[in-house]
Amino acid sequence: MKTEIHNNHDSTKLLQLVSFKIGDEEFGVDILSVQEINRMLQITRVPNSPNFVEGVINLRGKVIPVIDLRIKLNMERTEYSPDTRIIVVEINNQTVGFIVDSVKEVLRIPESIMEAPPELAAGVDSRYITAVGKLEDRLLILLDLEKVLLDEEHVELEELIK
Repeated sequence: MKTEIHNNHDSTKLLQLVSFKIGDEEFGVDILSVQEINRMLQITRVPNSPNFVEGVINLRGKVIPVIDLRIKLNMERTEYSPDTRIIVVEINNQTVGFIVDSVKEVLRIPESIMEAPPELAAGVDSRYITAVGKLEDRLLILLDLEKVLLDEEHVELEELIK
């Protein structure tokens, strides 16, 4: 006897995102790419590193390059605050820390509220943006972390931690 299974749930796919702020803008990244979120740690500067690289941190014995996402997204550099966080992610088999102004929340939102990004969303180059989502009273810019770093920048980061 054959049993049929019907899928009755809504066909709207839910996105699970970690949202964070940089300046007045709210960004989101796929929760599956986030390994952990840390308060600011002691960052060791590395000579001759790209301007967006703050340095490296020692995270449980592993040296990880740390990138100031403000600088990478061509936003103005600011002082760190007690809310500043390092979001540790894995992109292209490389563990990297991104400095953000603050982490807001974990969101579960329907994929259907996401739209293609405009050419310039919040002054951020659209090649870094997957989509823009309209939440009740705010916009959420979905970043594509794999595109935030160019291939040659991945190579530069690898060289920093050797």
